[in-house]
Amino acid sequence: MPSFIHPAPTFDICLSNGITDLRVQLHRITVPPPDIASEPTPATTVAFDTQQELLWVGNEYGRITSFYGSELRRYTSFWAHPSQPRGDGEVKQLLFHDRGVVSVAATSVHLSSRRGLTQWHNATKAMRDLSCMSYMGKGNAFFVVAGCQNVMLKIDIERGRIVEEIPTEHEYTMMKYSHYICAATITGSVDILDPDTFRIIKTLETPNSRICDMDARNNYLVTCGWVTRQQGTPMLASLANVYDLRSMVQLPPIPFAAGAAHVQMHPRMSTTCIIASHHGQLQVVDLMNSNTVNLRQANISNGFMSGLVLAPSGEAFALSDTSGFIHLWGSPTKVAFAEISNPIEFADPQETYPVIAVDDDVPLSTIGMPYYREQLLSAWTSTQLYEVGNPPAKIDPLILSDLRPSDIGSCARNPKKVRRNQAIKTRLVEVEDPSLAAPKFLSEKARESENNQSPERRISDIQEAMINAALNGSTKADVPIMYRNVEIKYTEIIGLIGLARYYNKTQFSGLETHIANSYSNSLLQLLKFTPLVRNVALHHTATTCLYDTCLLCEMGFLFDMMEKAEGQSCQATNFLKTFSSIPEASNMGLLEENSHHTPLTAMLQAACRFLLEHSALNYRKVSPNTPEFNQTLAIEAPLSMRCVQCHNETIREGRTYINDLVYPPINAVTRTRNQIPTFSQVLKISIERATQTRGWCDKCRRYQQLATRKSVRSVPDVLMINAAVSTAESKQYWAKPGWMPSEIGVIIENGKCFCFEGEDLRLHVERGMHNVKVYELVGIVADINSGEHQKSHLVSLINTSISDRCSGLRDNWHLFNDFLVRKVSKTDALHFAPSWKMPAILAFQVVNGRHAVDDSWKDALDPTLLYIEYSINNRPPQDCQLLNPATEAPVAGSYVAIDTEFVALQQEEIEIKADGDREIVRPTRLGLARVSVLRGSGVDEGLPFINDYITITEPIVDYLTKWSGVHEGDLNTLRSSHNLVPLKVAYKKLWLLLNLGCIFIGHGLPKDFRTINIHVPKAQVLDTVDLFYIRARQRKLSLRFLAWYLLKEDIQQETHDSIEDARTALRLWRKFEEFRDAGVVDAMVEEVYREGKKWGYKPPGEAIGTAMIGRREKTRSTEASLGVPGFDGGRETPEILRGGSGPGTPVGKPRGVEQRVGAVTGEWESPAK
Repeated sequence: MPSFIHPAPTFDICLSNGITDLRVQLHRITVPPPDIASEPTPATTVAFDTQQELLWVGNEYGRITSFYGSELRRYTSFWAHPSQPRGDGEVKQLLFHDRGVVSVAATSVHLSSRRGLTQWHNATKAMRDLSCMSYMGKGNAFFVVAGCQNVMLKIDIERGRIVEEIPTEHEYTMMKYSHYICAATITGSVDILDPDTFRIIKTLETPNSRICDMDARNNYLVTCGWVTRQQGTPMLASLANVYDLRSMVQLPPIPFAAGAAHVQMHPRMSTTCIIASHHGQLQVVDLMNSNTVNLRQANISNGFMSGLVLAPSGEAFALSDTSGFIHLWGSPTKVAFAEISNPIEFADPQETYPVIAVDDDVPLSTIGMPYYREQLLSAWTSTQLYEVGNPPAKIDPLILSDLRPSDIGSCARNPKKVRRNQAIKTRLVEVEDPSLAAPKFLSEKARESENNQSPERRISDIQEAMINAALNGSTKADVPIMYRNVEIKYTEIIGLIGLARYYNKTQFSGLETHIANSYSNSLLQLLKFTPLVRNVALHHTATTCLYDTCLLCEMGFLFDMMEKAEGQSCQATNFLKTFSSIPEASNMGLLEENSHHTPLTAMLQAACRFLLEHSALNYRKVSPNTPEFNQTLAIEAPLSMRCVQCHNETIREGRTYINDLVYPPINAVTRTRNQIPTFSQVLKISIERATQTRGWCDKCRRYQQLATRKSVRSVPDVLMINAAVSTAESKQYWAKPGWMPSEIGVIIENGKCFCFEGEDLRLHVERGMHNVKVYELVGIVADINSGEHQKSHLVSLINTSISDRCSGLRDNWHLFNDFLVRKVSKTDALHFAPSWKMPAILAFQVVNGRHAVDDSWKDALDPTLLYIEYSINNRPPQDCQLLNPATEAPVAGSYVAIDTEFVALQQEEIEIKADGDREIVRPTRLGLARVSVLRGSGVDEGLPFINDYITITEPIVDYLTKWSGVHEGDLNTLRSSHNLVPLKVAYKKLWLLLNLGCIFIGHGLPKDFRTINIHVPKAQVLDTVDLFYIRARQRKLSLRFLAWYLLKEDIQQETHDSIEDARTALRLWRKFEEFRDAGVVDAMVEEVYREGKKWGYKPPGEAIGTAMIGRREKTRSTEASLGVPGFDGGRETPEILRGGSGPGTPVGKPRGVEQRVGAVTGEWESPAK
C-alpha cells in the first residue's frame, strides 16, 4: 500500500536533561485495508516490539501488520484471526516473546513468528469474549488471557495449550503487569492479582464507571476513564488516577481538563507519565510533582485519537486515530524502538541474470562461468606443476644402536639391507600411528592363529601397554597414555560394538565420541556421579514434562541408560541433539561447529552454566512450587549495587548456579615464602565477589560507577565451581601440591560467607558453635594437553564411592576419558601439572549426601502418556488402539512386541588413503522415524497400542524406503497423513514401558535400541534372532526367512512395515514356546538351518518349482484335514515336530524371559529384517 507522508509539524517534548527528545512527526502511514477496493481501516491495537525495530498494528479484520524503522516500511503482514462468520476477529492486544508475536481476539489466541509463520493457534470453546492478556512474570513461559467472561485461561506459550482455567469474580477489559497483574473490570475498578495463584490481593476502586486506558510500571498504576454526568451520558474524566502498588493506596490524582483518554508511563523515567485526550492534546507530568506540567498539541486533523503507545527505549511514540492513520513521533537524529535491539531477518534479494539466447549463432564462450575467480587447475601450464621433495628416509634402528662418535659426527656398521645408491620412496611408507591399536574380533584372532604360530595378543597386553608406553613425538613425556585423546577408527564391520570390553573393565559406562559436541561427555559423567543432581534429574524425568528442549529430562534419560548399561559403552545422542537444537546454545558459541578457535575449557565452563540455568527454567515450568532444584544447586545471594557518587543503593534478587574462582594476585613476598591464599580463601572471595561496573543510577539520572557486592543468604547442597585457570598466575595455585582440599566447610551468617578447610574445619565441627555445612569433593573435569601432536581434550576424575548405593570404600577414584574408564589412585587424580593437566570444573557435595541414591522415582512414574492420543498434526494413530488403564496397565513382566524404522540423517564420512584403503571417519547417522509397539499377551494380543511417526527437523538424506517403509512427506507436519509426535514423546513412551518392567519382543533389537539411544537390560529382551541361532554356524537368520519357513508367510514383499515385523516376531516367539514345551528346540533350529542352507537363507521367489509348491500345498491341506490343534493363521508346525511329539503341540503359556543362547561372539552381522 502507498504511504502518505505529510509535512512534519513541530512538537517538542523535552524530559529531564534531554533523556527523551521527541521533536517532530517522523512519519505518517495508513493502516492497510482488508482488500484492494476497501478504505483504510483504523487500528484496534498498536504496540512497539520489545526486541526488534518493529511497530505492530492490528485491525478489526484479524490482520496483523508490522512496520520497520523510522520510515515505517512494511515488513510482514498476516491474517491471525478469522473475522467470518461472526465478525469476532478484531485484534485486541499484542504481546511479544522470543518465539514471535502473541495476539488475542474475542474467540482465539494466536502465536506467529515475526516473519509471519504460524506457531500455534488456539480457539477453544472456553474462549467466548476475550479482550486482554498479560505475562505472569519475567520468565514469560506462561501468560493469562481474560475478557468479558467468567473464566481466565493460563496458556503455555511453547505449546499453545490451556494449562489451567481460573474462575473469576469479575469480567476484565485490560491487563498490565508490574510485580502484580493489574486487571481493569467492566465496572471501573482494578483488581490486583497475585501472578502465581491469581488470588485478588486488593480491589482498587476508581471514580470511573469504566476504565478507558491504564498503564503500570515501576510500582505505579495510572488509570483514566469515563464518568457519568447527571443526565446519564458518559464523558471522559478530567482526572487521571494514580496508585502506589507497594502500599496499595491512592496518590493525588493528576488534573487534565481536556479529558484523559490515554495514559502511558515512561519506560526509563520511573515517575514520568504522558496523558492524552481524544483531540490530540498531550500532557507530560511527574507523578511526584503534578504541578510541573508540559502541554503540547499533536496534529490530529481528522477524527479522534484512538491510541497512544511509547517505545520501550523511550525515544519514540506512536499515535493512532479513527481515520486509519498511524503517526510516529521522535527525534530525527536519534530514534530507536527497542532498548536492546536484535537484528531483523530480511528476505534474500532475488538475483537477476541476463537473458542469453543459446543457439547456433551464439558462441558458448560468451556465456561464461560465474562460479570461480581464479585460474582453474586444468589451465595450469607444465612449468607450474612439480613434485615436492620426498621426506627423509627413516634411519634403520640397527644403525642407531651401533653408532659410535667420530671426528665428524658419528659412524656405524652398514647393515647391508639395500643396494648402493638405492633410492627409497619414503612417500609411500605408511607412518605408524602411535595411538592404541583397535581391538580385533575373536574370529580374526582365530584366523591369525592358524597362519601364525606366535602367541595371541591378550587384553592384558593392551592394559600393560597403556601404562608403560611412551609418548612418541611428544614434548610432554610425563603424560600417562591413559590420559591421551582416545580415538577409534571405524570399519564397516566393527562399528563400535564391543568397545567396553577392550577399553573399560569396570562397572561404569563410558561415553562415545563420534557425536558432535561430545566435548561435554566429561561434564555429564561428573553430574551423573553427583547423587543429589542425579536424583533431581531422574525425579523430573518421571513427571509429565514433554518440553522438546528440556535438557533436565535428557540428562535423566542418559543417567538411567548409563546405570542400566553397567559398564557397556553408551552414547549421549539424544541429549546432544537437544542441546544443539537450542538457539541460545548456538548464539553463545557452545557448539563445536561455531567455535573453531575457542578453547574446550572455556566452552565447557560456559556450557555448564547454560545447562544448569536452562535446567532450572525447565524444572520451574513443571514444578513451579517445588524448591528442590534451587536447594540442590543454587546459591541465593541478592546483589547490592551502590552508586559511588550519591551512595544510592539498589538491591536485586540474585541466584547463581556456578561460581568462577577469582585468584588474588601473588606478590613477590608471598611467592618467596610459598604462602599463597588457600583454596577456601579463594572460594570465599569468589562467592562474595565484589566488583565495580558502570551503570545507570536512578538518583543521579545518569551513568555512574556502581560498586556491586553479594549478600549470601544460603548455599546449596552441591557446589559447582569453574576453576577459571586462564593465566600463568592462576596456574601457580594449582601447581602447589595438595592446594585443593578434599573437604571444605561453609558458614553463612548475616549475609557473609566463611570457608574453612583442614584443621580449621575440624575445630569448627568439633566445637559446634556454628552451623557448618561440610562438603566433600565428588570429582573434577580436567583439561589434558597431551603434546605437540595431540589436540587438547577433557577428561573427568570422579570419586565413584560417593554415588555407591551402600557404604564401601572411602575413596574409589576413576578416570573417565570418554569411553576409556580406568581406576586411578586419589593422589594421581588430584595431582595437577601446569604443563599438561589443569582443572576446568569442580563439584562438591554435602557429606550427608554420600550414598543418597534415590530410586523412588520409579514408584512415582506417571504413565498417562501411554493412555492418551498425542499428535502435533491433529491426526489420530492408524491401526492402533490405546491401552485401557483399568485393565491393560503395563506391569513388571508384561510382554510387548516392538519394531522401529529409521531414516538416514547423515551419510558416513570416508577417507581413502593413497594405497586405496578405506577408513570410516564418522559412521552413518540414523534418525528414528517410526515406532510400533504391540500387545504381547491377552485377548488383543498382536494389536498395536503405539504406532507413532516421529517428526524430524533435520535434513533427511535418505528415507531408506525399501527397508523402512517411510516415504517422503510421511514425516512432514503439513503433508503427512500419519500422526506425528516429537522424538521426546516417542522416546518417553518406550522409557516408561522399560521402567515399568515390560519385556520387549522383537527381531534384531540391540541395534534398534542403540539407535534409539536407550539401553534395555538382557532380562527384559526376547530377541528372535538369538532364539533361532546356532553359535557354531556364525550366521543369524533374517525375520523374513524365519516367517517363510516357520509361519508359512511371505512378509516384506515390497517394503517393510513395523507393525507387520513386530507381529511376526511375536508369533515367532510363540512358535519357539511351542517347540520348548515339546522339547524339540535344538532339533527344530537345526532343521531351520539345513533348510536355510538349501535356499541360501532367503525365502524363494517366483521361480520356485511347481513340484515344490505342490508339495507344500499338499502338506498344508493334509494338516488342515487332520484337524491338528494350534494350526490357524499360517502357524503350521513342520514335519519334524509332528514326528517327535504326537499329532499336535499345545500352545505354551507365557513364561519368564529365558534366552536359548548367551552372549554373541564371532563375526557380527546385522540381521536383515
